[in-house]
Amino acid sequence: MKQWHIAGLCLLLSLSAMSLTTKESRWVGQVSSFYGERAGKRVTAWRNMVEKTQGLSEQEKLRKVNDFFNQMYFVDDIDLWGKKDYWATPLEFLGAAAGDCEDFSIAKYFSLRELGIDDKKLRLVYVKAIRLDQFHMVVAYYPTPSSEPVLLDNLDPAIKRASLRRDLLPIYSFNGSRLWLMKERGQGELAGNASRLGLWNDLRSRIDTLKMQKPIRQFDR
Repeated sequence: MKQWHIAGLCLLLSLSAMSLTTKESRWVGQVSSFYGERAGKRVTAWRNMVEKTQGLSEQEKLRKVNDFFNQMYFVDDIDLWGKKDYWATPLEFLGAAAGDCEDFSIAKYFSLRELGIDDKKLRLVYVKAIRLDQFHMVVAYYPTPSSEPVLLDNLDPAIKRASLRRDLLPIYSFNGSRLWLMKERGQGELAGNASRLGLWNDLRSRIDTLKMQKPIRQFDR
């Protein structure tokens, strides 16, 4: 996870614009003024992707969202935000055009929720990336409560069943309301509410207030 995740940002910025809602136009304006014009175009491209994906199947929504955000650069928090661990909002992630595994996963999770996928089908999963010997985060999608999940990841861009990702060891997972300890590559054991996670609470607060932070270095190419 120390290496760059090279992005196709030219393609992202060239997507044709669709009409934006008042709220979306406000997001674009705020991000443009805070991070620059190219950042505003990335937010516009995100909103266009969401609009065009609304009527697709859940499997296609997973693919579109995964592919879109995997265009961003991978950068460690300390190099981007000057903090050991910082969970960026989707607007901050797009503003910086970069982030770490949590930022990729958070942006995907909130986009999938906006596209109508039930929170019960989604989890943000903390794992140990065995080959890299580092902690990592992915998004898990459960088609049914008893199904084996598939994983959306920035390390491996292909959406695969959890059982095929032997390079990942699950530790805990959460969604908008619940927290689970992962004793297996399935549902895991319920451990309480997601509100126990301080970084999650801080993230939700910044999303609600549109509070944004500037990166300490510029990674937008």
